[in-house]
Amino acid sequence: MASVEVTLPKWGLTMEEATLVEWKVREGERVKEGQVLATVETDKVTNELESPVSGVVSEIRVAAGTSEIKVGDVLCVIEEG
Repeated sequence: MASVEVTLPKWGLTMEEATLVEWKVREGERVKEGQVLATVETDKVTNELESPVSGVVSEIRVAAGTSEIKVGDVLCVIEEG
C-alpha cells in the first residue's frame, strides 16, 4: 500500500493559512476518493477538503480547531487500497 499525505491546498491567490474546523472522518476509517474529509475555514471562505484517493485514514496530524495551518502542511495520511 502507498501512503498519500493530504495537505492543505491553496484555494485562493492570497491564501496562506487556514483553520481546521472539523474532521468528518476518524483514524482507521475507510474513505473513497472525493469523500469529504474535513471542513477548513480561510479568512474568506469555508471549504470542504476532499480525499484525493480511496483507502484508510492511517493518521490525523492536525487536530480539529487548530488555526494558522500553512498551505502545504500535512493534515492527514491515507493508505491507498
